[in-house]
Amino acid sequence: MDALIDFFIEWGYIGLFLSALIAGSILPFSSEVVLTVLVQMGADPTLSLLSASIGNTIGGLICYWLGYLGNLEWIERWLKIDKQKIDKVSGFVQRRGAWMGIFGVLPWVGEAIIVLLGLMRANIYITTITMFIGKFVRYLLLLYALQGINSLF
Repeated sequence: MDALIDFFIEWGYIGLFLSALIAGSILPFSSEVVLTVLVQMGADPTLSLLSASIGNTIGGLICYWLGYLGNLEWIERWLKIDKQKIDKVSGFVQRRGAWMGIFGVLPWVGEAIIVLLGLMRANIYITTITMFIGKFVRYLLLLYALQGINSLF
């Protein structure tokens, strides 16, 4: 994992974009580490924020399209999102629709929410915008926390 993180760091903004794309999809990865290291090394925080947010949103759209193309049985078997997790969030997601994209950043259930939005054929434009907002705010808060920690030293 460390070698992969080093690879993404070496590629700068493109590496950050790719790491965020992977992290936003169903694959487990921490783009926050790459973002933090790049900003600590002097990368522009605004470009880093945009690169990570766009990459993570596109990764989320991969989850959306997997849901759009699949069915529940297929998603359980191949994406390893268990039926219990899907059942837990499906009622909540169905009542609120595409606006739930903002919660795609939540740990453990975020991917399930986005996959469900795909299964429900939720409005792709609203889903994309709300996903981007959620992911942008998460990375922004991380950068503010990093700035606060740096000011202590």
